Amino acid sequence: MPNEFDSIIIGTGQAGPSLAARLAGAGQRVAVIERKLFGGTCVNTGCIPTKTMVASAYAARMAKRAAEFGVTVGGPVTVDMKQVKARKDAISGKSRAGVEGWLRGLKNCTVYTGHGRFEGPHLVSVGEAKLTAPRIFINVGGRAATPDIPGLHEIPFLTNSSMMDVDFLPRHLIILGGGYIGIEFGQMYRRFGSEVTIIEKGPRLVAHEDEDFSNGVREILKAEGIAIRLNANCLSFGKSGDDIIARTDCSGTMEEIKGSHLLVAVGRRPNTDDLGLDKAGVATHKHGYIVIDDQLRTNVGGIWALGDCNGHGAFTHTSYNDFEIAAANLLDNDPRRVSDRIVAYAIYMDPPLGRAGMTEAQAVESGRPVLVATRPMTKVARATEKGETQGFMKVVVDAETKLILGAGILGTGGDEVIHSILDVMYAKKPYTLIQRAVHIHPTVSELIPTMLADLKPPGQ
Repeated sequence: MPNEFDSIIIGTGQAGPSLAARLAGAGQRVAVIERKLFGGTCVNTGCIPTKTMVASAYAARMAKRAAEFGVTVGGPVTVDMKQVKARKDAISGKSRAGVEGWLRGLKNCTVYTGHGRFEGPHLVSVGEAKLTAPRIFINVGGRAATPDIPGLHEIPFLTNSSMMDVDFLPRHLIILGGGYIGIEFGQMYRRFGSEVTIIEKGPRLVAHEDEDFSNGVREILKAEGIAIRLNANCLSFGKSGDDIIARTDCSGTMEEIKGSHLLVAVGRRPNTDDLGLDKAGVATHKHGYIVIDDQLRTNVGGIWALGDCNGHGAFTHTSYNDFEIAAANLLDNDPRRVSDRIVAYAIYMDPPLGRAGMTEAQAVESGRPVLVATRPMTKVARATEKGETQGFMKVVVDAETKLILGAGILGTGGDEVIHSILDVMYAKKPYTLIQRAVHIHPTVSELIPTMLADLKPPGQ
């Protein structure tokens, strides 16, 4: 006979553990299934370990710039990659152990380690164990996608996950992909001391951003000595001795790039292909993401999909918000919805790029009457004082309603400053609310009201 529960949660990413705690706290008998590492991508191969390494890279960069600030550092600055990895492992490991200990200590919660698979709409197997429950929550996350490129699968390559095991300095790191993962690792390893080349098949980096932000990101990376190859069509890979060879056709010019290591960072795919979703009757999109409605319900009654596997966010904060939506609907009689969420994220390069809502291009394409305001970081006193004047900020406003449609801040503190704009957007208040606010000097945030006083039609 199967073990009976009120709820089963498959996966312990950012949505699963918190939902388990809420359900168990409400008196439900909860089963949590984890096949490998507690905490999901964020804790083990994403946010926490990578941003810990970004911090090490920032320290190395600032140490090399010390003389600019009147600080003398004895001898050349060197980076001990084993120590960088050890620090990263310690911080990530503490978080992972915390998640596991929390779940195993929860009253009314039973933790199963192993691969969970559906045997029916409300029946899940974990090894020899059979579990059943009227409510099942899928929180299985995603993994790096590996494209079908000639020669790629015949050579060794790294992904964002296997990069976590690197405790040495690659002589020349080739990165396939100009999105946020490729950019973060590229700048990080350049600052550690590697030669770095980023190869992007499209015409620009971070293609989902406006072109001015793409150009700004590119110039920042180029200034640090990172080689960038755009429009890399007819791409193929091979080996020459111990070296990896990337052959690209960039704007009609054939080129060979020789490197010691290759990082593939071209996107993610959901971990849904080995869950037995067909046995449960759960529908997926063609790329494997689980089809959900506005309250995270799948097409099968009693089954929800949360986090990266549902294709609605792919960030730690959106996954956690999925937990909040599910808990509010099930336990609080509070009908929260996915569509209430405003797109927001950051690229953790240095300086970071914080994004909220629409890009300028998206706002114009929507047909709204649009006003735009921009300000270079060179005109931000705080940035000048810190010696970090790269980048700019931009806000896009609906000319009729005066509501903020979106904003981007590429500059020091941009990942934090963006929230003052995001909160006004959630409040559905006009841009004049923040324009008339008195912000603290000297900060980056104080220039947002100044910028909003200079709104113009696009292109002016």
